[in-house]
Amino acid sequence: MLQKLHIQNYAIIDEIAIDFSGRLNIITGETGAGKSILMGALGLILGARAEANTLMNKEKKCVVEGSFLAKNNKQVKIFLLENELDPEEELVVRREIAVNGKSRAFINDTPVNLAQLKGLSSMLVDLHQQFDTLELGDHDFQRMVLDALAGNSELVQKFTEQYLAYISSKRKLDELREQQQTATAALDYNQYLYDELEEAGFSPNELEELEVENKLLSNAENIKQQLGSIYFELKESELPIVQQLKTLRNKLQALEPYHTAISDLNQRLVSAQVELQDIADELEGIDEAVQYSPERIQLVNDKIATGYKLFKKHGVNSTEELLTIKDALQAKLSDILNLGESIGQQEQLVAAKLASCEKLAVTISANRAKAAKPFTETVNGLLIQVGMPNARLKVQVEKQELGAHGIDNILFLFDANKTDRFEPLAKVASGGELSRIMLCIKSLVAKKLQLPTLIFDEIDTGISGEAAKQVGIIMQELAQAHQLISITHQPQIAARADAHYFVYKTIRDNKVATSIRVLNNDERITTIAQMLSGEKPTAAALENAREMVSN
Repeated sequence: MLQKLHIQNYAIIDEIAIDFSGRLNIITGETGAGKSILMGALGLILGARAEANTLMNKEKKCVVEGSFLAKNNKQVKIFLLENELDPEEELVVRREIAVNGKSRAFINDTPVNLAQLKGLSSMLVDLHQQFDTLELGDHDFQRMVLDALAGNSELVQKFTEQYLAYISSKRKLDELREQQQTATAALDYNQYLYDELEEAGFSPNELEELEVENKLLSNAENIKQQLGSIYFELKESELPIVQQLKTLRNKLQALEPYHTAISDLNQRLVSAQVELQDIADELEGIDEAVQYSPERIQLVNDKIATGYKLFKKHGVNSTEELLTIKDALQAKLSDILNLGESIGQQEQLVAAKLASCEKLAVTISANRAKAAKPFTETVNGLLIQVGMPNARLKVQVEKQELGAHGIDNILFLFDANKTDRFEPLAKVASGGELSRIMLCIKSLVAKKLQLPTLIFDEIDTGISGEAAKQVGIIMQELAQAHQLISITHQPQIAARADAHYFVYKTIRDNKVATSIRVLNNDERITTIAQMLSGEKPTAAALENAREMVSN
């Protein structure tokens, strides 16, 4: 609710402050008095473009400030939290235009950008000016109207959540498919690399061990010769070293009774003999094991050559690194198979979420179709009341592919003169017609939607008499639960006001300035009488005005 509007140094307004009623506020005044200037100033805090030539005094800045009460408005609270603004119940929205034309915007004294200002203001004020076709012609607004009357609010919220989940799942499926496509492109090459390593069949440290074996095999004859020579000296010569040690041990043993240290020395000699005996036996075993084999040498050399080739190909230096690469390739190949399984599972999930969305969309669509007829009948009845007896509104609900708002494309069509040629509403309706249609529609959805402050600029264009009276009645009923601010030229509408404001011009310092004041009951009667019969109202006009106000 707009509680107060303060305007300073704007156009021909020096400074005014207006306290608004929470119900029906009517603004009247002579043509050119500055009523539209008020709307222009209000537009600044709604995010309209600011220009330096709007300053009354070129040496002072322009300030427009609105105080709003946003109690229990969840949408506003969410906006404030998302934009890191204090979620106060009372909000002060201010716009300043400097002398150089630059403007700044504030919400509760916190600087905000123009997008933030527009975002918040759209939740606080619904300004419908003459020839303003943006909202009524907007498909989203038309859909919201029909959903509100169809009681679809909770279903639409649930559908939105499910649709977002479906889109998220579908996006993940697309990512998996893209991964599979990329992986499949490299599949053949990775398979070739893996098969090559698999065919080589290396075991851990095998190439390093083959290097050692290759050296042994390449020197097998010389090694056997040297081993045989050593073994011969130890055990097979005419005086084998092992036998000589045995003879020396026997001699030393005979001397043990003569010296205590000889026994220990003899034992050491025994140990040496046993050790040399073991060495000789092991040398014999090694000698027998070492066999010169051209076939084995060729096999080892071939495998080492294969290993070196793979080392160079993969840029590594060990068998372990080759085996690591082989494992990585195997993992990649397995991932492709796993991707296929993951894609299958994700496809099932996407299909299930899509089916859930489609089921809910069908229910929402049925509710919309059911609500469309009584909605158009009621609106068309109201249009007759507001002076448009030949006008008809029709709701076109066409099926389309599942989208973010269901399976319906909703379009409001309009025929102003019973021609049966219905065209999109925003395309064919005049500004005055749009204003009255909007009033009729909003009067129906007011109880269903959390509408902000409604402002109508000259909604009475082209009507008078009974039609104007009916517009006033509709506005008065709508104002029972919503704040309305309306500029009007019709006494029938002005008489319905909870608060009546009069805009007029004054001369200050040889300059024309716009002022505004709230009228008391007697002043209201006089003003309405003037609207009925002219500057000097007759007694009949005054009586008529008094009756209109009292009723």
